[in-house]
Amino acid sequence: MNDNTDDIKSKPSHHPAEKKMLVRYGKTSLTGWFAHDEKNIPKAQSKVMIKTERGLEIGEVVGKFCYKAGAFKKSEESVIDYYEVGPAECPVTVGGRFVRYATEQDLSEEHHINIGAKEELAKCKQVINELNLPMKLVDIEHIFGGERIIFYFTSETRIDFRELVKRLAKEFQTRIEMRQVGSRDAAKIAADIEVCGQHCCCQRFLKILKPVNMKMAKLQKATLDPAKISGYCGRLKCCLRYEDHTYRDLVKRLPRKRTRVKTSQGEGTVVDAQILTQLVCIRTDDGKVFAVPVEEVEVLGPPRPADSGSRDEADFDDYDEKSDPKQDADKDIDEEPIRDDNPDAQPEQ
Repeated sequence: MNDNTDDIKSKPSHHPAEKKMLVRYGKTSLTGWFAHDEKNIPKAQSKVMIKTERGLEIGEVVGKFCYKAGAFKKSEESVIDYYEVGPAECPVTVGGRFVRYATEQDLSEEHHINIGAKEELAKCKQVINELNLPMKLVDIEHIFGGERIIFYFTSETRIDFRELVKRLAKEFQTRIEMRQVGSRDAAKIAADIEVCGQHCCCQRFLKILKPVNMKMAKLQKATLDPAKISGYCGRLKCCLRYEDHTYRDLVKRLPRKRTRVKTSQGEGTVVDAQILTQLVCIRTDDGKVFAVPVEEVEVLGPPRPADSGSRDEADFDDYDEKSDPKQDADKDIDEEPIRDDNPDAQPEQ
């Protein structure tokens, strides 16, 4: 008996490994793993019908060229590493089950649902006005299978929308979800074209909204006019972060202000510097000012302390890699997640 048991344990499992496909779905571009039994993933067809915890939905296969014999080439851990965050912050969800590839009838049905969603959105706005609720409706998501309708909204206060949900459920005869989102999530859902002429980054490819603060704009010598450095969401533009690490590396090569240095043109004190060109402006003891490349500068000692009461301009010298909690408060508001755990936001029928 024991021999047979040991023999069974020693044999490799003949059950095929579970195949999963990576699918993006939903108004907020959720991404999840979906189990399937397909032998191959067609590269020409990407729309799929999936079953999630929200119901029957239509999604799009991510990385159509990353499959072999129907299995995703990379492991789930490698996908998490791709986002450069921990598993807790990774935007890839558990997902659900693959149902079928979307047919022409499915796509036609989706088109009609989107048309009907505009009328549902208008009806919801009408009820909100009648109830005089302090909330701004952002968008609507009608789940393909009709299991529920999700309304996304913003508000500065907590909303008691029980009467609103009751009236909408009676009107549409389905489950109603009200989800409060932050300004960045609202932009991700409803924004279109930014001032640069491109679609909003958060809508196109940004899945994780990392901190952005005014120090990044100051370091890059960008204008500090809020109207020019703020995005669709009214917060600092995410693109300010793209080159921040480059500026950080460059600024480390420069001597700080009030540093005594020596060059081929004589000794002097650093009064300014250009980060991108790596030029250092030096004032000699007789008042002569000139600029030289940082490679030609020899530092003679630590920077002289600033005079009391003087107001130096914010520049490379004042940049601190540590985040300022007061300025990052802006980021905290931006990154407010969708409140799934809000008891008032639970779906009602």
